Amino acid sequence: MPIKKQYLKSKPLLKVTFEIEKEEALGAKSIVLLSEHNDWSAIELKKFKNGKFKVTENIPTAGNNSFQFIYIATADAGNEFNILPTDADDLVDNGMNNGGKNALLQITQ
Repeated sequence: MPIKKQYLKSKPLLKVTFEIEKEEALGAKSIVLLSEHNDWSAIELKKFKNGKFKVTENIPTAGNNSFQFIYIATADAGNEFNILPTDADDLVDNGMNNGGKNALLQITQ
């Protein structure tokens, strides 16, 4: 479940590519990224023919050290389930009193 970071030299942005391999998608028909960097608005990952899901986002670095995120997948039957990335910088409590976790990605270099 690769997460790739690229710091842009010309702008105060971090280009982040979120990618989920077919095996990690667990048969999902669609996956969205929910993230603190855009007030938890859903961003749909593109599904490729090989079963991989991927999206790239530009994250402002000014005033931010990190942000939380999570993937929500939808199965063919319509049920939703969370996918936590194995390569996030950390996992933190989601604050929902259910023991759930959010992934944390560090922005600072």
